[in-house]
Amino acid sequence: MSSTVFCRKYKKELPRMDRPPYPGPNGEEIFNNVSKEAWLEWLALQTMLINEKQLSLADSSSRKYLNEQLEKFLSNNLTDQPEGFSPQKD
Repeated sequence: MSSTVFCRKYKKELPRMDRPPYPGPNGEEIFNNVSKEAWLEWLALQTMLINEKQLSLADSSSRKYLNEQLEKFLSNNLTDQPEGFSPQKD
C-alpha cells in the first residue's frame, strides 16, 4: 500500500493516515481520499466546534452537524468557526 494519498482537500499527494479514522465504508473512503495533515486539521476544528458550541455526541443532531461541517471542510467550503476565532498567521 502506498504511503501517500491524493488528498481531497489539498488536491495533491500527501502522506496518508496510519489507519481509517473509524470503521465502515465512510472511514475507508476518508482513509483513501484524505491526507493525515487534513485529518489532523479537521480534528482540531471539530474539537473547537464541540467545545465552543457545547455539542453532545450522544445527540444525533450534533453528529449530523459535525458530519456537515466535515464535508464542508474537505470540500474547501466555509465551515462554522467558534465565536471570536481568528486563524494563526504563518
